[in-house]
This record gives sequence, structure tokens and C-alpha cells, in this order.
Amino acid sequence: MRLRLTADMIKDEALDRVETLSGQKLRACYQCGRCSAGCPVVDEMDIVPSEVIRLLQLGQMEEVLSSKTIWTCASCLQCASRCPKGVEFSNICDALRAIVLRTRLATPKVDADGLTRVMMSDAPQMGVVGALRKLNG
Repeated sequence: MRLRLTADMIKDEALDRVETLSGQKLRACYQCGRCSAGCPVVDEMDIVPSEVIRLLQLGQMEEVLSSKTIWTCASCLQCASRCPKGVEFSNICDALRAIVLRTRLATPKVDADGLTRVMMSDAPQMGVVGALRKLNG
């Protein structure tokens, strides 16, 4: 017996949430692997980008959220430049990090409340937020 799966058959609120937060269409990915092949930090990842997207498509959110891959992504956009469907993996990682930080699935190693006013005034806000994301991964 042959089973035909379509995007309409897969209804997953978690996947919808990641798509909304990232602005990416994860269901469009057909696993060509170009994102993983071109990633400069893929050797440091425990799950390669194309596998992350596939796991999300299959509803394996907890496995993805507990991986180090979402914190390893360098946001260089090499994946987006290679993707035939225009899926930007770095935006997906940003969304997944936001989900982790919002739900506190991971205990933060560096808490934003512990930063001194001097550091906050000297550092650009975007740099502080980016550093906190990377350090807490």
C-alpha cells in the first residue's frame, strides 16, 4: 500500500508557530540538502539544517529544541543563498531560540538581569541581545 502525504495532511501547531515567528515556509522544504552542504559550521552541529527542518515537519519539536544546532547557526545566510525554495534556516533558528528562551526550556547561563548598567550603556543593544542568545544556548 502506498501512502501519499501532503502538506495539508500535516497539521501541527508547533510547526505553524515556527513558521509564523520565522516568516519561513518549512513545508516548502523538500530535503535537497543544499543548506547543509553549504553551511560553514555544519561540523559543529549535532543535527544538520535539512534534518532540523524535516524533524519539525514530522512534529519532533522537543528533539530540535534540545539540540545545539539552533545555537550554533552563524546566521551567515549561506543556506538561504543555496535553497531552491528560498527557505532561510537562520530565521528558523532565531524563531527556535526565541521559543526556548520564552518557555525557559533551557536554564540561562547568563541572565540579562545580571548585566551591569555600564555594560548596557557601552554595548549596542543588538550586540547584547545576540550575545545573550549565543551564550545561553
